[in-house]
Amino acid sequence: MANDNFVVLKNICKRFGDNTVIGNLDLEIKKGSLVTLLGPSGCGKTTVLRLVAGLEKPTSGQIYIDGEDVTNTSIQHRDICMVFQSYALFPHMSLHDNVGYGLKMLKLPAAEIKQRVDEALKLVDLEGFGDRFVDQISGGQQQRVALARALVLKPKVLLFDEPLSNLDANLRRNMRETIRELQQKFNITSLYVTHDQAEAFAVSDTVIVMKDGDIMQQGSPDELYKTPRSMFMANFMGDANIFSGRYDGQQIEINGYRIPADPNVVAGKAAGDYQIGVRPEAILLAHEGEPCQQCLVESVVYMGSMYEVLVRWHDQELLLQLNSSQFDANLVDHAYLTINPSNLFLLTKEG
Repeated sequence: MANDNFVVLKNICKRFGDNTVIGNLDLEIKKGSLVTLLGPSGCGKTTVLRLVAGLEKPTSGQIYIDGEDVTNTSIQHRDICMVFQSYALFPHMSLHDNVGYGLKMLKLPAAEIKQRVDEALKLVDLEGFGDRFVDQISGGQQQRVALARALVLKPKVLLFDEPLSNLDANLRRNMRETIRELQQKFNITSLYVTHDQAEAFAVSDTVIVMKDGDIMQQGSPDELYKTPRSMFMANFMGDANIFSGRYDGQQIEINGYRIPADPNVVAGKAAGDYQIGVRPEAILLAHEGEPCQQCLVESVVYMGSMYEVLVRWHDQELLLQLNSSQFDANLVDHAYLTINPSNLFLLTKEG
């Protein structure tokens, strides 16, 4: 296996009895990158993580780490570390001893353990916390200890199993920034599992979306959101308004509304009939005038950072997401909509 692809899963199949969880999966993670497995519950993402960790063995196929076939190698000999959803800290040990536990198992000198643990705690902004115990710190701080415990071992591969699920919104935001910053600083090849799209987008170089044990699409967060390749991807990667429409080679037509074709949207697309996807933030309300079309506002919900607006247009209900500066209450009774040409995507009828 080429060193550029640091973690490689080849023709992986995993069955539990008669239940096939992973069918025939190929996956490659480049050295120093952070790849996230994203998908609904039961899609197989956690099984893939456990296969890489060595907590499960594939029914068939091979797993390589740094060019070495580790398919039948135990977790202890794979040079990986995992950060768990539940933190998995020892409550009877100080934070210093929790972080240094793996180093102690490697029988390193006490002076080296102390130095590396102190450095790791400093990295996660817990300098001076070494003498405290788990019940004396917050949930966010506990997750930082779990991260320090993994980083202190300097593993070849770092695995994250829903690491932020137990944290509230503000702590999740802070921790995902910390994880991304440290992963890039140390250039650690990482595999991350989550069901949270915002979390996946925030931390990842590449996102792999799974469904029923198969990879539906993979790419950068921007690519997956802007150019989904299937109806499943269009709806899974955020809200989408879907229309039947046509691209004539120059313009996109929806319900008689003609939109100049953005080259990035129609790249590689032939003229023909399509399912046209329009993201909620791509539709704006405006005063009467070209190229706007009249619509009926059905509801307006204030969400703090934005308004969610439901409108009816040609007997179809559409979702709009407007920030405060874009929303004008005077438009509610006489509303017209306009669509941003750059925020569309085209799917074939089969897609």
